[in-house]
Amino acid sequence: MGFANTVIQILVVSILLIISNSINVKAQRNHSNIVIGLGSTLSANNETSQYWLSPSGIFAFGFYPSQANKNGGFAVGIWIVNQPQTNNTIVWTAKRDDPPFSPSATLKLTSDGLHLITVTGDNQPTEDKIIPRPAISGAAMLDSGNFVVYGRNLSDVIWESFDFPTDTMLGGQNLTYGSELVSSMSRWNHSSGLYQLIMQTDGNLVMYPTNAFIRSENAYWSSGFLESRFHTVNLRLNNSGFLYLFSTTPTGGYGRYKMLAKGSGGSNRPSENETVIYRVTLDPDGIFRLYSHHISNDKSSRSMFREWSILNNQCDVKGFCGLNSYCAGGGTSKTGKDAAECYCYPGFVFINPSIKNLGCYQNFSEDSCRGGEDEDENRLGLRYNISTLENVWWEDHPYSVTPVTKEACSESCLKECDCWATLYTSLNCGKYRLPLRYGKRISNITSTAFFKMVSGNYQINKIHPHAKTQRPVSIEGKNSPILVLGLILGSVACLCVVIAVSSFVIYKRRVYKYKRLFEHANLGLAEDFVLQPFSYEELERATDGFREKLGRGSFGAVYKGTLSGANKTIAVKRLEKVVEEGIREFRAEMTTIGRTHHRNLVQLLGFCIEGSKRLLVYEFMSNGSLAELLFKAVVRPAWKERVRFALDVARGLLYLHEECGVHIINCNLKPQNILLDDTWTAKISDFGFARLLVPNQVKVSMRFEERTGYFAPELQKNALISVKADIYSFGVVLLEIICCRRSIDVKVSSPDAIALSNWVYTCFITGELNKLVELDEDVEMRTLERMVKVGLWCIQDDPALRPSTKNVILMLEGAMDIPIPPSPELLLARSS
Repeated sequence: MGFANTVIQILVVSILLIISNSINVKAQRNHSNIVIGLGSTLSANNETSQYWLSPSGIFAFGFYPSQANKNGGFAVGIWIVNQPQTNNTIVWTAKRDDPPFSPSATLKLTSDGLHLITVTGDNQPTEDKIIPRPAISGAAMLDSGNFVVYGRNLSDVIWESFDFPTDTMLGGQNLTYGSELVSSMSRWNHSSGLYQLIMQTDGNLVMYPTNAFIRSENAYWSSGFLESRFHTVNLRLNNSGFLYLFSTTPTGGYGRYKMLAKGSGGSNRPSENETVIYRVTLDPDGIFRLYSHHISNDKSSRSMFREWSILNNQCDVKGFCGLNSYCAGGGTSKTGKDAAECYCYPGFVFINPSIKNLGCYQNFSEDSCRGGEDEDENRLGLRYNISTLENVWWEDHPYSVTPVTKEACSESCLKECDCWATLYTSLNCGKYRLPLRYGKRISNITSTAFFKMVSGNYQINKIHPHAKTQRPVSIEGKNSPILVLGLILGSVACLCVVIAVSSFVIYKRRVYKYKRLFEHANLGLAEDFVLQPFSYEELERATDGFREKLGRGSFGAVYKGTLSGANKTIAVKRLEKVVEEGIREFRAEMTTIGRTHHRNLVQLLGFCIEGSKRLLVYEFMSNGSLAELLFKAVVRPAWKERVRFALDVARGLLYLHEECGVHIINCNLKPQNILLDDTWTAKISDFGFARLLVPNQVKVSMRFEERTGYFAPELQKNALISVKADIYSFGVVLLEIICCRRSIDVKVSSPDAIALSNWVYTCFITGELNKLVELDEDVEMRTLERMVKVGLWCIQDDPALRPSTKNVILMLEGAMDIPIPPSPELLLARSS
């Protein structure tokens, strides 16, 4: 029975693909492709030469007006042509996160790529390649919506837009395993948005917010596994509007499939007198939708229908409403008239009232909780309001959960400065710090939330629209009449004195503790990335007394732990050198890493500053370090995996060097500091020696202790360094990834191979690269040669000869020619 089902699955997939391919061929043959010749140009400011049309006139490639910012400008992309053209449907955008191009921008197709030419403020032309490919003979905008570039002849497609989707797939297009769609910011702003759809390598199609970790707890939709023993799983939309997952075997055969959606249903069924174009788009609200565009054959009428949605309620999208806000309502109709709305929790106001999904912030100072020195003199007593919301829920983990009554839960935050909300459900009370994420309010959620709000001069908000009750609760200061009376009675009764003094000490201790936490935690991180403060007691409990050591990084050891109540595994770095330099380093690391967020960087989650104790809390990387995999594993990782590791590390470096808010030099890149998560994604860790560049270079004095091999020659001296120091380290790591051995290995059979760089260069110039990977069976030799050449360029002694981080990635991907590298200075000779 199981075998029969498998055969049926294979037949269905084969039929679907055959139908899809035949429709593709038919669609392309209806109109002969118009070849765009070399030397052809487009101009952004010339309406008659802004774009190239497909043969049928349905699709266009070229410049379109951008609304990514208030200054206007143009973007380059592909769209479905509508009338009027201001209603064009954008389906692909090149360099989507770059600023809009000026009206003077032009595109020119040459034999080595599609060039974007712009004029700078000093009237100097600059060039950038939108499509970098060598040996181009022409290009074409196809009726499928695919823009292709031809090599030696028209059957040699060397680049196509279908291989690089942005937020949309068209009929006949695949989303291959390991690829993703990223939503646009809005209908008019096509830069990268807040949500992503990933065709994971494990065969699961999953949707996440882009600013969250790629973990199951942050997913808001998944297809489920295809339950196949086959090699790869892809997502496909065919020309009939069928959206499905299918698997393929290593030999190219078809396996199982899973249907997700079918187009052309109901009243939207196409007629004989029209052309129907299907597309699926990850819309700006985070919902994946299937659309059909019906275009009459004479182009006189055009209409669009929504055929299917992966979710019906916008509130099911994690992150639809920002921090400290919740989602209510939710669009369930195809028209979207019942759109969800975002609301602030009691005590919060919108960051931007006109863009409510950005989230909310407290409309009073958090300093009011801990008070100040003046309050003792003025005998200021604080009064709090407790506001209640029914049927609300959020998905953050509480730092404390206790079984108490609903009444006790409502008041449990009053004596804790870092507690601002409690959630009562199933007879349990959870306490929460800020911020609160992924909130929503639905009638069938049986929970009650309580929010602590400061009244009096601090309170500025109006009555909350959904709050049922707002009752005042007093917390008297230490010089209040009650406490004074207690001290008077204490003079009569010794026991009362002890109680009063103990209460006073506890109170002062809490004030001091919070004061110190706030003093050290206020490092300017709130605007960029929210880090969670932890107490030392919490982290000691989470690590079971720092029992399981994972390893040692800069300034201290790293321990494995689990957050109580959240069942979330973490890594805790316990700093041991708490001297002046160590504290500064801790602050620098906090400020720097707290502002970074990239899939190829290990994420900092929180911190602890308590007395002399300094700790950092990171996401846990379940598969250890790259060093363990390369140098200690019984079976070396597959070649394709090693290529992916190299690109992962390069992309992480590019983010640090060019894409984050500040430019960061790692200065500590080595396989021991490259960690692997549960999906075997490589992430750079340990920013203990990170430095900020202002603006390009900074003079750094570094000790050269225990750093033979990975560190650039300029780091041995009191010299000017730049990001090229990291490029050198990357080159050494890249050669180690290729060969699965250390850069210096005295156990090798030949003395000539002790220094890896020397041996690699010798193999390169003698044409014996196969010696580097002789234990591997699946190595693609062109890729190997490309990686070796990149590695040799990266380890040049002269920083000026090393490529930029961006060019490293382009060369590794095969998008840029790589000249023959000169001989690097021999590592052993330099070290001696």
